[in-house]
Amino acid sequence: MKFKFGLLPRVVLAIALGIACGFFLPDWATRIALTFNAIFGEFLGFVIPLLILGLVAPGIADLGKNAGRLLALTAVLAYAFTLFSGFGTYLTGRVLFPSLLAGSEAVLPAEGTALTPYFTVAMPPVMGVMSALVLAFVLGLGMAYTHSVTLKGAMDDFKRIIDRVIVRVIIPLLPLYIFGIFLSMTQSGQVAGVLGVFVKLIAVIFCMTVVLLLIQFSAAGIAAHKNPLKMLRTMLTAYVTALGTQSSAATIPVTLAQTLKLGVRPELASFVVPLCATIHLSGSMMKITACALAVAMIAGLDISAGTFAGFILLLAVTMVAAPGVPGGAIMAALGLLESMLGFDETLLGLMIATYIAMDSFGTATNVTGDGAVAVIVDAIDRRLKS
Repeated sequence: MKFKFGLLPRVVLAIALGIACGFFLPDWATRIALTFNAIFGEFLGFVIPLLILGLVAPGIADLGKNAGRLLALTAVLAYAFTLFSGFGTYLTGRVLFPSLLAGSEAVLPAEGTALTPYFTVAMPPVMGVMSALVLAFVLGLGMAYTHSVTLKGAMDDFKRIIDRVIVRVIIPLLPLYIFGIFLSMTQSGQVAGVLGVFVKLIAVIFCMTVVLLLIQFSAAGIAAHKNPLKMLRTMLTAYVTALGTQSSAATIPVTLAQTLKLGVRPELASFVVPLCATIHLSGSMMKITACALAVAMIAGLDISAGTFAGFILLLAVTMVAAPGVPGGAIMAALGLLESMLGFDETLLGLMIATYIAMDSFGTATNVTGDGAVAVIVDAIDRRLKS
């Protein structure tokens, strides 16, 4: 059997090598790595608006083609659960993180103390992040309403280009980017604090995913008059499968089989489960919100509750077509993190590394919650028909 060295092992290796090399590499070698990071960071800034446009517009158009009561009901439930996860995570983080991350403000290099790249290449984006997001909404809704075959075909081709850029360029180079970040942090003497934050975040987010799933299946139990713990136990097979695949789409067959065991009608389950694999992102929302709040705190950024609320509302829509792309959720979030929360290159790199380290947990939470959404949709649809 061929061994696949996936993204998570490569990121872990990049972090380890960055820390190890930081203790003995000379400054000139570190500056070479930082030069790559500066150029790659410029490229990311250029691609992010195109990525949002290429992922979100076709995703909205695809949803519109299946317009109907079940689509609306499923979409509202999925969006509501995703927002509940985001706002619940934010409120929990505001309570827990100040004490949990106390003393972590010094984990980032002080201004002017870090080494600088030899040079960089400016790559101005063709449009701003918010312009790309608004344009994606306009085009996506317009394609769904007019059923435009020509424009939809062009946007699907553009999406395939963006998918290829992510899979063939950005994802393979991410480990090198993260290597440079941790190399610089090690030489600045900050890496121990960063790793400590990582461990705390992973432990807290895992506990929060358990609470989130219990709430989702309690709601499903109330709607369908079934035991939520038994339903959650049935869906654990899908949870474990998603931990291995790290893909909601790849886990659809298992998710569908387990959802049928919950008593959901086959014709409804076969519609809701694949749809939720794209639009139900409670786990991804939890990871990004928690990581963003923690990184903002250790960076000393003063972000108001209103700004964070706007970030969560937009993120829930922006991620809608991301699950089909490896690392798509965090890639789609980078533009909002930069434009709305003020994250710079170092903070974006930390967000990517932290997110990927917990990628399996978020995907597994998304997939398991799909079963709860299907049960609620099935119960409501039965009542409406009776």
